[in-house]
Amino acid sequence: MATSSVRTRLKDRAGALTVLLTIVGYGAVGGVFLVPEFQALFPELTRGTVDLLAHTIAVVNTVTIVTLSLGWYWIRNDEMRKHAAAMTTSFVLILVFLGMYLPKVAGGGTKYFVGPDPAYYAYLVMLAVHIVLSVVSVPVVLYAILLGLTHTERELRNETPHARVGRIAASAWLLSLVLGVVTYLLLNHVYGSTFEAAETATETASVLLPPVLSFVATLAPVV
Repeated sequence: MATSSVRTRLKDRAGALTVLLTIVGYGAVGGVFLVPEFQALFPELTRGTVDLLAHTIAVVNTVTIVTLSLGWYWIRNDEMRKHAAAMTTSFVLILVFLGMYLPKVAGGGTKYFVGPDPAYYAYLVMLAVHIVLSVVSVPVVLYAILLGLTHTERELRNETPHARVGRIAASAWLLSLVLGVVTYLLLNHVYGSTFEAAETATETASVLLPPVLSFVATLAPVV
C-alpha cells in the first residue's frame, strides 16, 4: 500500500515534478559551463580521459538511438511492454550520459571545431540544432517518462496526453542524439579540433553568454 500511495502522489504531481527535475537538469549543465564553484565539485581530468569520455559518450548515445527507435517501432505495433522497456532503457542511458558529460566538461574541458569554412558552418548549424533540441526535449521527455511510470496502460491511453507528448519527446530526443553523434564524428574523426581546459572554457562562455542573451532578447518581441 505504501508503494501505491507513493505512486498516487507522483501521479498527481507529474507536472510539478517535471518542472523541478527540468530546473535541476538545466542548472547542472549550465553550472559545468559557467560556474567555477560548481566545476570545483568535479575531479580534474587529463586530456586523455576527456577523449575517452567523449568516445564513450558517443557509444552510449548511439545505443540510445537504437533503443529509442525500437521503442517507437514497438509502440506503433501496439507492443506496450516492449515499448516501455525500450523507453526506460533510453532514459537510463541518458542518465549514464550525464554521469560522464558533466565531469568531462567541468573537470576536463571543451573541444572546438577546426576545419574548412563550409564544414565549419555546417557543423555550427548542426550543433545549434542539437543544443536547441536537447534543451527543448528535457521537459517533454521527463513528463512522458513520469506519466509512463505512474499510470497504467489504460490510463495512459485514455486519461493522459502521453501519446502526444511522447511523439514530441521522442522526435526531438532522437534528432538531437543523431546530430550529436554526427557532430562528434566531425569534431573527433573527420576534421580537427582545439581544446580548452575547463577554467578557460568557462571564461570563454562568460564572455559569449551576455551578447547571446542580448540577441535572444531582441527576438522575444517578434516571437
